[in-house]
Amino acid sequence: MKIALIGFGVVGQGVVQILRDKGDMLRDRYGFSPRIVGVATRSRGTVVSADGLSLDWLLTTPHLHDLPAGSTAITGWDALRVIRDSGADVIVEVTPTNLQTAQPALDLCRAALSAGKHLVLANKGPIALAYGELTAAAAAAGVLLRFEATVMAGTPSIRLGMEALAGCTISRARGILNGTTNYMLTQMDGGMTYAQALAEAQALGYAEADPTADVDGWDAAGKAIILAAALFGTSLSFDDMTVRGIASITPEAIAEARAAGERWKLIAEVTPEGGSVQPHRISMSHPLAGVMGAVNAVTFTTDLMGDITLIGAGAGGVQTGFAVLSDLLDIHRHQLAL
Repeated sequence: MKIALIGFGVVGQGVVQILRDKGDMLRDRYGFSPRIVGVATRSRGTVVSADGLSLDWLLTTPHLHDLPAGSTAITGWDALRVIRDSGADVIVEVTPTNLQTAQPALDLCRAALSAGKHLVLANKGPIALAYGELTAAAAAAGVLLRFEATVMAGTPSIRLGMEALAGCTISRARGILNGTTNYMLTQMDGGMTYAQALAEAQALGYAEADPTADVDGWDAAGKAIILAAALFGTSLSFDDMTVRGIASITPEAIAEARAAGERWKLIAEVTPEGGSVQPHRISMSHPLAGVMGAVNAVTFTTDLMGDITLIGAGAGGVQTGFAVLSDLLDIHRHQLAL
């Protein structure tokens, strides 16, 4: 499998690190021997090599145009040319998410599908804003579209809902889809104020300098839209949803919940009828109430299995890189079956 990475930040580097460190196991166990034939970034340059790029070199070079001695790699292409002309079978889109327009990633995804490339995304924007268009384009081109990394990183929420629970009717998905706010609520449950918890989350790198997308619920809402599309085939927009963050939760509200045997959580919920992201008081007996720190979780309500709760990491370079790997292996298995 020949792969081109569009974006090479924390997630892209996580993918390459896994391919380097697990290369022998992936080959021996799954017959999977991928080559990275192109990498395109906005800040570190672009490089293409039909023979495959050294994974160690990719992980250590500060600039992709600083080629090792004797290299025949090509530099200077833009992302569109890498997609079209690098010879890649699969395009992995791991650029930063834009939940307002999904650009420029959305146009790059369109180009990949138009060129007959399989497409794997960690970028939430294109899936949240254009799921129907992209799935139709992939079907028309006879290629696969995969996006496990867009919800809960490497914790397989998409695959659980779409594949492992196939045959069940899922009536609701309800969960903690943003690690930053869950970490903050955990600290607030321990006595911190909202401001103190936010400052600590920023110091630890969980929250950005502008934490709006996390604390106001928009990041979780984007993931909820993806879940709704994947599980129910519905095309929600942000305007269709009630979205509220955690800024209004006070120490008094935390204490009142505790006295009632409950705990505050920012809950994203989707059903076939719609979706929301809001703070809720959850009974301590519910599995979601015990999910603490920067961990994510989702509960699928099904007809045959009742409630199924999945708990795991929702962020991190290697963790999200694993989700990309799981999608690449899924495409590999499909190719072997042809």
